[in-house]
Amino acid sequence: MVQTERDENKEILKESVAYLENRGFEHIQADVEGYETPKSYHKKDSDVVITPDIVADRAGIKHYFEISLKSEKPRLLKSKWQFLDTLTRMRNQRFKIITRRGHYKFTDEMLKDLNLEKNLIKL
Repeated sequence: MVQTERDENKEILKESVAYLENRGFEHIQADVEGYETPKSYHKKDSDVVITPDIVADRAGIKHYFEISLKSEKPRLLKSKWQFLDTLTRMRNQRFKIITRRGHYKFTDEMLKDLNLEKNLIKL
């Protein structure tokens, strides 16, 4: 989810955090009240800031989660996903995408454009 859309979708973010807690994830970081905000990454020589939607640990492995919703800025979302996918592969971590009903097709098309093969978490 792009930073500008985060305020509109607080409820979806809360649902996703609750889902991950039920699945045994620990040390959850999310931009939600009661949780620590995940670390942000700044693109050099620009104002672009990339912050994962949710970061959590399970079995000693860090997982980055992105919530996929239809976006007004798909190009920015693609670059964010590409960066997070590269970052997690370099560090031997996991990158997963959470999506909801009504957003599956958008998410699939985005993943095909990026040549990423991900199993979606469908809420």
